[in-house]
Amino acid sequence: QVQLEESGGGLVQAGDSLRLSCAASGRTYDNDVMGWFRQPPGKEREFVTAIRWSGGSTAYADSVAGRFTISMDNTKKMVYLQMNKLKPEDTAVYYCEASNSFTTKAMGYNYWGQGTKVTVSS
Repeated sequence: QVQLEESGGGLVQAGDSLRLSCAASGRTYDNDVMGWFRQPPGKEREFVTAIRWSGGSTAYADSVAGRFTISMDNTKKMVYLQMNKLKPEDTAVYYCEASNSFTTKAMGYNYWGQGTKVTVSS
């Protein structure tokens, strides 16, 4: 089992920055990949970015590439999502998720947190 807890969401204006945090605990060694997904209002959950605890591999959705950055602190088992130049279309509930394979598919992730809401006003 892996437990995940997101934090850092809030209401910001377009162009602002925000950093989300995810605290992971449990069998993280069995789930080497950490991803951020988001679910906009009335839409399906979509991939944002992913990273390996072991380092080296990252992936970003085209919609966030160049604006968002995923990072981690392996010693603290923390994963971060730095979001810059936020747009109203970034409004969503953001979920931290864990997987044992490096994938952009939501079905490939076995664990996720409760989510943190990000609202970007225009």
